[in-house]
Amino acid sequence: MQTPALPDLAHTAAKPMHWLATAAAMAGVVALAGLLQPRTATATATAPEQRTTTQHGAPAPAPDPAGVEFPLECGGAGTTVAKKASGDLDGDGRPEIVAVVHCAAGSGTPPGGIYVLTQGSGAAPRVVATLVDPADRKTVGDFAVRDGVVSATLLGYSSLDVPRCCPDQEEQASWRWKGQAFVRTSGDLARSV
Repeated sequence: MQTPALPDLAHTAAKPMHWLATAAAMAGVVALAGLLQPRTATATATAPEQRTTTQHGAPAPAPDPAGVEFPLECGGAGTTVAKKASGDLDGDGRPEIVAVVHCAAGSGTPPGGIYVLTQGSGAAPRVVATLVDPADRKTVGDFAVRDGVVSATLLGYSSLDVPRCCPDQEEQASWRWKGQAFVRTSGDLARSV
């Protein structure tokens, strides 16, 4: 048997005291990290959001997508609201909700849709626009609503030979309300990823 050229390393024969000291040091680091948290963030509403109030002076709530019937064919699997954001998209002083929705698949990357919801006073929330149709077989990556613009990264496939787990195309898209409809204002070309 050949003997090693290096002496035994200290950690190969660690005693319980070494482990106890390591655990105490880690607990100290975690406790210190808990004390050094950043201050909570605050946000201020833009002018259109500030003027939208209920009878009691509180801001008008954005519609809740829970329970909304989305125009998405899932074969009985149900739907999942993966992402949502609110904002006054049409300038009427009431917030709308933009929801990214897909079928509640147990695994994989089902195609998604982007829907705009509104709610009149006393009425139930309803879908008023489809920005991305699930029939287009796109998956929604990054997604945001800012200053009346909906923006999203759309992931897709160049052919049926590309595995559904691994989209090979990426497209940046954005929509803005103009007149009576949402108009796509950018992202007409797809690019490979």
